[in-house]
Amino acid sequence: MRKIFEKIGSWIIIVIDFFYPPFSKYITRQFFRYGATGAANLLFDWILYFFIFNYVLQKHMLYLGIVTLSSHIATLAIKFPITLTTGFLLQKYVTFTESTNRGQEQLFRYYLIAFINLGLVYLGLKLFVDVLHFFPSIANAIVSILVTIFSYFSQKKFTFKTGNKQEIH
Repeated sequence: MRKIFEKIGSWIIIVIDFFYPPFSKYITRQFFRYGATGAANLLFDWILYFFIFNYVLQKHMLYLGIVTLSSHIATLAIKFPITLTTGFLLQKYVTFTESTNRGQEQLFRYYLIAFINLGLVYLGLKLFVDVLHFFPSIANAIVSILVTIFSYFSQKKFTFKTGNKQEIH
């Protein structure tokens, strides 16, 4: 399976790097790859959130016996494992390919940061939807952007660190 992910990652790198030259004077190749893969995963997240919220849950609360989840929080719970997986694979095989950390260590650290991010997203959604009365899809988009900024620095410096301070140029 790893070889398949490496092949797909190599193909994605070729496509992303094709668009890199105009930006090469301003940002590193790694940051450009992070932006491209992050934007793709974020767009996927938004589409998935919209689809689950509107068509799967149909904006209804999710009754789980002992607990009931509001539709915007239930949507978050459903989409999170999916975008967690696609995000890790993109970061490991496209953005941070030079990481010296072992795969299991990367996965553990990625999950750790992801659960911190999940807490931030949860708090953000509760604030924007329940307190400030934003529409859930718009609130999700705003919170996602803020958490993505935190996530880049966490993943670069902690999850996928390289052991040296050089980035891919």
